[in-house]
Amino acid sequence: MLKEKMNDFINKEILDYVESFSQKEPSLLKELNRETNLKVLNPRMLSGAYQGRILSMISKLIKPKNVLEIGTYTGYSAICISEGLDLNGVIHTIDKNEELFNIQRKYFDKTNNGKVFLQYTGNAIDIIPTINVKFDLVFIDADKENYLNYLRLVIDKLNTNGIIITDNVLWSGKILKKPNEEDIATKILIEFNDFINNHVKLETIILPIRDGISISRKN
Repeated sequence: MLKEKMNDFINKEILDYVESFSQKEPSLLKELNRETNLKVLNPRMLSGAYQGRILSMISKLIKPKNVLEIGTYTGYSAICISEGLDLNGVIHTIDKNEELFNIQRKYFDKTNNGKVFLQYTGNAIDIIPTINVKFDLVFIDADKENYLNYLRLVIDKLNTNGIIITDNVLWSGKILKKPNEEDIATKILIEFNDFINNHVKLETIILPIRDGISISRKN
């Protein structure tokens, strides 16, 4: 989310080169991208083609059986992650906006494997404890003010060698400066990055892609 300044971290010519020599956006995701931009508020919240291919690649490398996504939006990232699922895999995906449920389901079903997407609508803090499985992959891309709360809820539900991917951890560079008291999101992201980097059960790297993505592996 907040992707307008995604080119700030990498020279635009280099970024254009990287994207041109990376896997292209599949046609179904192009369609979803277009419909999101035409019909849904705040289309900048959509995972873009390049980031989506990164999510797809990570999923294909680890072949997760159980995935948790916190922040579905219109379903773009969930579809990307589904490309690498184990044959018996499922994605539990949570979003608080019930108005997005139908567009999510429309495109989940268009994958011809719609049954792997289990949709939840509501507060993720309440929903996560009710999902009684251990996860191989968790993707966090929801309200920044709750990032630490989400992390604390999922660590013990993550399998050994499981992966947590977190979006927007560079927050348009605002994490470099002391935030004002009203800027709760930036304050939480600064705390989150410190917490996840120093957690004894996790090893973490941050990639300066779009608005920053961290990848954490559970020991």
